[in-house]
Amino acid sequence: MTHERIARDPAILMGKPCIRGTRISVEVIMRRLAAGLSADEITAQYPELKRDDVLAAAAYAADLLRHDGLIAAE
Repeated sequence: MTHERIARDPAILMGKPCIRGTRISVEVIMRRLAAGLSADEITAQYPELKRDDVLAAAAYAADLLRHDGLIAAE
């Protein structure tokens, strides 16, 4: 799967994966989703995001887990 909406640039947020053209990281979006916010609530907080950006971040994170494995839960 390609992740056209995701960019990594060492000059932006130390290379963390972000939504292309923003400084909003995949991590920030995933933390908001984990806190129970919906995609629509996240886009209300970050007007520069589109709903598809939130879904792209979730897909990117899912692909990372599929390829890199899981972190043990404590």
